[in-house]
Order: sequence, then structure tokens, then C-alpha cells
Amino acid sequence: MRRRFAVLPGDGIGVDVTREAVKVLAEVATLESLELELQSFDYGAERYLRTGETLPAEALEVLRGFDAIYMGAFGDPRIPDMRHARDILLGTRFRLDQYINLRPVRCFHDRLCPLRAYRARDIDFVVFRENTEGLYVGVGGIFKKDTPDEIALQEEVNTRKGVERILRAAFEYARQHGRPSVTMSDKSNALRFGHDLWQRAFADVSRDYPEIEPRHLYIDALAMQLIKDPRRFDVIVTCNMFGDIVTDLGAALQGGLGMAASGNINPGGTSMFEPVHGSAPKYAGLDRANPFAAILTAAMMLAHSGAGGAAARIERAVSECLEAAECTVDLGGKLGTAAAGDAVARRLGGG
Repeated sequence: MRRRFAVLPGDGIGVDVTREAVKVLAEVATLESLELELQSFDYGAERYLRTGETLPAEALEVLRGFDAIYMGAFGDPRIPDMRHARDILLGTRFRLDQYINLRPVRCFHDRLCPLRAYRARDIDFVVFRENTEGLYVGVGGIFKKDTPDEIALQEEVNTRKGVERILRAAFEYARQHGRPSVTMSDKSNALRFGHDLWQRAFADVSRDYPEIEPRHLYIDALAMQLIKDPRRFDVIVTCNMFGDIVTDLGAALQGGLGMAASGNINPGGTSMFEPVHGSAPKYAGLDRANPFAAILTAAMMLAHSGAGGAAARIERAVSECLEAAECTVDLGGKLGTAAAGDAVARRLGGG
């Protein structure tokens, strides 16, 4: 089975860490006898500054033809409004209807766990963040801008279709992966209309999964409980904005953004995978960026495309590198970006 992946390295350290992820993909493909086709696209800051074009008109149709899309980080100080990043990232998520933002929160080594009372094995849950609605749809406006009477309106959009499908995706994942509970988090005690919809839809969907325990926490309580006892969580599902915040909290629990992989999933279409850290332009090309989030994101993409064995092999290699301190400084090692990528590639073969 041939798998075709589009690769958009992005800006800043995105280029550096994507190079290591591609290196690992090539090595695991050889070891697992996978037929991979990787096609790179130069959409990013350099292209935008050169041509004024963020995404060509035909880009999304071209990307739709791939089995999955791999994206690096975007952001460049020469483009203060981040227009290119917004058009590329949000354009892809919204226009390809990638309504599931899937964030596994797994700690790979005890020294990465920031909670004194817990160990790496205690940090293992998954967050389903609704990815195409909520406060990020851009509905609103500003009236009387830059005056004392200025009014800014930002509307949150929740549809029955959008809420129900992300809830169902979370329950399906729990069923397929043997996770005993799904925790839905909202703020329905304050957001009485939009999040009342989440409450009612959650009750309706949960009835179709009697073997899965449905749980509910308000978002502030959820944030507190993630710190007090992360072991209680299996699958978390929440809205776009709350998911954005909670997943970064999750990243801290697993060792920082340099360990955080993510997928933007359309179960019936083309999905996109990206490490969630920023582009850190000042470190670009200095061989200092941690490539593990990028490499683990590549593993997620392989698993999504049906190559679960190859994905597990990459995760084991990352774990072995952490055990041997073959990693970058932020994770307790002394290696640069390329050497850390080489270490993972070497351990794929048992080296």
C-alpha cells in the first residue's frame, strides 16, 4: 500500500524539525517495508514575502489528493499580522473540515513529569478539541474603534451537528482504544445557551455508548483536577477555545511543547498533522530545536494511515532516546536537532 503525504515545513524551526521527522519517516519506511511518497510544498513566510500569496487558489484541492498533510510551525516576525500562518493553518482546518483536533497527552519519561507526586505512567490521556466552531470562527466586529466608546463583539458558534460529531468521535475513540471514560468539559453555568447545547448533546450521545462512563466537569474544575490527579482522565472532549487552553496544560504535563504532537482530523477526508510548538525564528538554523514533537507527529500520521506498527516503533525509539538522554537540552540531554533526529532513526533499527 502506497501512502502519499504532503509536507509543508513552515517557518523558523519548523523547517529544522520537519527535516528530522522526514528523516525518521524514511528510515522507518525502509525497516517496515512501507511505500511512502513525500511531496514538499513551499507555502510559508518566504513564499508570501516573495509573491504576496499565502495559499494558491488550487492548493487545497491539490492537498485534498494526499493521504495526509504534515505541517511544521508557522510564524515570522517579518509578517506581524501572521496573515500567511492564519490562511494556511486555519484555511486548511476549516476548508478541509478537519473538525477533530486530537491531542494525545502521554509522558514518556519520569524526569519530564512536572508533578512531584506522579510519574510518567500517570500521564496518559487524550483530548478531543472541537476544531471548526466556537469562538475561533471569526464572527463579530468592532464599533467606534479607537474611541472611548469602542465596542468589540466576538461571537461563539455552536451547532448541533458540530457538537454532536466531536462528542461521538471522542466516544468512538474510547470504545476502540479501551478507554473506560469520556469527560466533557464546558462552562454551561455561565454560557447558558451555547454550552447548554453541549450538555444536552453529551447526554444524548453518551446513551449510545453504555460501556463508557460519561463524566462532566466545568472547565475551571477540569484544569484544577488535571494538576491534582491526572490519572482520573482517559478521554477529554471540549470546545475550541477551552481545548486550546487545556491541551497546552496537557503539554506541560508531558514535558513541554517539544513533546506535544497533534492531528487535525477529518475522518472521511484528508487530515493534517502538526507539532503544536511555535516557529521560534530566533533559533532557526542553530541546531537547537527539539525535534521530538515533530517526530511523534509523524508517528501519529502513520498510525492514522494504517501503519500502526511503524508508529509504535517510532514511539519506542523516542522513549529509548529519552532513557539514554539522547535528546536536546530541554529534555535533559546535550544533543542538537540533527543529532537527536539521528538518535531516533538509529534506535528504530535497534541501535
